[in-house]
Amino acid sequence: MQINLIIIDKKGKDNLYSALIDHYIKIAKPFAKVTVIEVFDKDIAKAHDISPQMAQRSYTKALQKYINNGGYNIALNPSSKEVDSFDFANLLKDRQTINLYIGGAYGFESDFLTKCNKAISFGKITLSHKIIKVVLLEQIFRGLSIINNHPYHK
Repeated sequence: MQINLIIIDKKGKDNLYSALIDHYIKIAKPFAKVTVIEVFDKDIAKAHDISPQMAQRSYTKALQKYINNGGYNIALNPSSKEVDSFDFANLLKDRQTINLYIGGAYGFESDFLTKCNKAISFGKITLSHKIIKVVLLEQIFRGLSIINNHPYHK
């Protein structure tokens, strides 16, 4: 199984969270290969200065190549249906390639969300990109643990 976490965020290591990110990627290895892909370019930076709608459009354009590559596409979107750990595990079950998307500061445009197979929410609170990346990686490992009857979830 290949799980890609694709996030609109500037590339680079953040010393505060990098150890946790590396930890969850490492412990997930027996069940899946997890890759974090940070996407940010000059078009996104320029669009942020223009308007929220232009920013969302730039995210869609930047993520287009990933969504067209196949796999099961899941967007994290605060207004979508909330899922618990078991619901999330079921989304991972029996899939070869899963792409999970975390949008930029202005979220996703509706056109991008309709291209995804599913849009989910982990709750109504807003978390920074760095923290949601760690939370999502933990939930990936938890979901894989549930699917594979690993004791981590208990």
